[in-house]
Amino acid sequence: MTTGTQVPWWKSTTVYQIYPRSFADANADGIGDLRGIIGRLDYLHDLGVETLWLSPVYQSPQADFGYDVSGHYDISPEYGSLEDCHHLIDEVHRRGMRVVFDMVLNHTSDQHPWFLESRGSRTNPRRDFYIWRDGQKRRRGRSGPPTTGARCWGRMAGSTTRPPISGTGRAFCPSSPTSTTATRR
Repeated sequence: MTTGTQVPWWKSTTVYQIYPRSFADANADGIGDLRGIIGRLDYLHDLGVETLWLSPVYQSPQADFGYDVSGHYDISPEYGSLEDCHHLIDEVHRRGMRVVFDMVLNHTSDQHPWFLESRGSRTNPRRDFYIWRDGQKRRRGRSGPPTTGARCWGRMAGSTTRPPISGTGRAFCPSSPTSTTATRR
């Protein structure tokens, strides 16, 4: 049945997800990179791929293979440069394809400038970018993580950070504090 409305592109496209680290290595350093992906675009196009979905290539200390973003405005050097990224986008579009970049919004690296700034004080304007809780009181008056629940890495989900004596939730990598999506800025 036709309703006369057009189906959104993302409901009818052929998507191919690329984990850049292991896809194609153009500079022979053993790590896949953006230029390697560019070199394989004709092959992907010939397969009938219409949309590429790239796992994170943003600046990252790589503790969680790119999912621990320390800078949303740059590319991790092992994958190339921002110029390489722009070139990839241009080449994808030149072939009539689309590219979607995986955005990691529910946590960052503990090296991200927002996190470093937010942990400085309880009144910091970026404090509400993360889920902070006071530590739990332990024996002998010591403070522990805000939670002892498990996370997917098998350790406690909470982690303390000083100053101040409080902690952030960390549901993923131990060095990836959970951010809050409730902040609107």
